[in-house]
Amino acid sequence: MGVEDRLSIGTRASSISLAVNGGLALVKLVAGIAGNSYALIADAIESLGDIISSAIVWGGLVIAARPADSDHPYGHGKAEPLAALAVSLMLLGAAATIAVQAVQEIRTPHHAPASYTLIVLLAVVAIKETMFRYQSRTGRSINSTAITVDAWHQRSDAITSAAAAVGIAIALIGGKGYESADDWAALAACAVIVTTGVRFARTAVMELMDTTPRALLIDEIRATALRVDGAMYVEKLLVRKMGPRLYVDLHLEVEPTLSVLKAHGIAHAVKDAVLARHAEVADVLIHVEPARTTEANRSSYISADQA
Repeated sequence: MGVEDRLSIGTRASSISLAVNGGLALVKLVAGIAGNSYALIADAIESLGDIISSAIVWGGLVIAARPADSDHPYGHGKAEPLAALAVSLMLLGAAATIAVQAVQEIRTPHHAPASYTLIVLLAVVAIKETMFRYQSRTGRSINSTAITVDAWHQRSDAITSAAAAVGIAIALIGGKGYESADDWAALAACAVIVTTGVRFARTAVMELMDTTPRALLIDEIRATALRVDGAMYVEKLLVRKMGPRLYVDLHLEVEPTLSVLKAHGIAHAVKDAVLARHAEVADVLIHVEPARTTEANRSSYISADQA
């Protein structure tokens, strides 16, 4: 998939999210104020945060699509995990805000919410879950951390809205003495938001810290390199994720007596093989070394490198 195609798919998903969240925030805020439901008002506040988060994701995708330049030789892909981290921190901030306000509402006597607020929340749950599924598929298809985090932001909204719906139902059925049930539901939903926020903040930070991708992928790239004639051993293999693309640094051992020209040709063949077989790899940097005489020597060298 080309950079422009990926950008088009990603920004379309973010734009749809932006529009949906804007409409839902307005509906929930009006219904919450008119229907005396703090859980619904809290949900509306969280949706206002969703508008900002969708805008951040959109911006991250646009910046990440910029080509490499002299100041950013590996491209601008880190803009995506930065956007994902910002959205995760916004989730945590929203949870803290809702929790504080919910506690205040619990401590303040108030009327039970109107029955129609329950209908509004059930509709919100259905819409948010649909948005989660759409953005989740999109995030996987273009390998975007930012879109995936935004998708789970939608899922957390669906969960908080479902919790609020349960709280309102209890308040309506229970009658006097159960007026604060939806506030307790809002408070309980904060735990879900915090869990989601921490989870994706960790994922974004790991990507920003160049955490090595899954071990299976490393093994697959190594196997591809060693299928090339003349490639004797892959001494070191480092992979970093930059947005949707991977950059590979590879130390390749070849026959010590080969000419520079022949060793260079083998290295180019390895690079071409890896790029052809692994579409997510953007570039391969290969350092050619003379093959070690024994496996023990190789192991000793690698152990010293890792120490």
